[in-house]
Amino acid sequence: MRKAITINGFVQVIQELPSDKPRNHPGKWYRTQKEHWLGWLGEYAGPGAYGRKGGKDRGAEFAYNHVVEYRMLLWIIVAAGVEAKLARMAEAVVDKTKPLQANSAAIRRIVPWEVLANALWRD
Repeated sequence: MRKAITINGFVQVIQELPSDKPRNHPGKWYRTQKEHWLGWLGEYAGPGAYGRKGGKDRGAEFAYNHVVEYRMLLWIIVAAGVEAKLARMAEAVVDKTKPLQANSAAIRRIVPWEVLANALWRD
């Protein structure tokens, strides 16, 4: 079993990942999903841009399991080098007619934290 990863540890490994292509997202403060992750986690101990109740004592696994924006999950899965078959399966379950939370939950059923963590911190 892997020891718990802190938010700072998660930020450090995300900083090393290749970025996705910058895009303009009307009404959004980020241009890439990498920037979205780093901004979201950078304010994780407080309310941040999303009115969070605070995650001061919560780690990377908790954060991954509470991402609402499924595009963040798809980017990190690919950028981390999760097995291509799993990444394709995660992309295939997205149903744009469903709420963001439902898509994120479906993706995490295919790529749970343990799978992502093993890709990010290859032992």
